[in-house]
Amino acid sequence: MKIGVLALQGDFIEHQKIMEGLGAQVSQVRLPSDLKSLQGLVIPGGESTTIGKLTMDFNLMEPLRQFAREHAVWGTCAGSIFLSKDASRQQPLLGMMDIKVERNAFGRQVDSFEIDLDIPCLKKVSDEDTPFHAIFIRAPLIESVGKDVEVLASLPDGRIIAAQEGHWLATSFHPELTGDTRFHRYFMEMIQ
Repeated sequence: MKIGVLALQGDFIEHQKIMEGLGAQVSQVRLPSDLKSLQGLVIPGGESTTIGKLTMDFNLMEPLRQFAREHAVWGTCAGSIFLSKDASRQQPLLGMMDIKVERNAFGRQVDSFEIDLDIPCLKKVSDEDTPFHAIFIRAPLIESVGKDVEVLASLPDGRIIAAQEGHWLATSFHPELTGDTRFHRYFMEMIQ
């Protein structure tokens, strides 16, 4: 399986190491030509406006949109903002997934937090019955989802933090910063 990780900014190396550990062939994507022969793409956390600006600078926006129309794409944290159709402000977005995202919804860096969550969709890839340890760093919140979007996870108060629309996946948190590979395995199952 060949998976790309958008490597313009953010924590792309962490995603790459996990997926390589799961047997995937992983390529770093910086130019349109890097998308050739990939079966899926991860857009990592980082800073969404910077990711958008660099995507424009490297003429990647339209090639990424074309790729996303036909292939699985997973956005984590800032990547989920970039994948969304609405970030409640003007910034370059892929505009693929029918979600509205609120940037930095939980506050500043000092307000970052961790929480254990039951995420039923992960049972598709693991018999493990332990909660998923979610790490939120200046995290966005998925404010609302379109009619074709499935909510995969919410906080105890009901706020949405993970969703899937067909072959697109968005998580507000950072699965790549834990030792738990279930979300990466879930994404790899989406690709297959």
